[in-house]
Amino acid sequence: MKYNARCFLRPAAAPLIAMLLLTGCATAGSEAKAPCPPVVEYSAADQTRAADEVEALPESAIILRMLIDYAVLRDQARACR
Repeated sequence: MKYNARCFLRPAAAPLIAMLLLTGCATAGSEAKAPCPPVVEYSAADQTRAADEVEALPESAIILRMLIDYAVLRDQARACR
């Protein structure tokens, strides 16, 4: 796998919050050989609380990078459905 430093740049908290609050949908599906993992749905109140907590974190917090990875995994799981 080729390393690309631009993939790992930390964005500002606002785009991350927007990603967490938005839901994705796939317009076209394909047959998957493996079962898709379930995507846990969060209430609007939970999403608002999470956004507030993320905004309170310092920019150097490692959890921000982990949340970005988690958002990518959720998008992939949604696309799998």
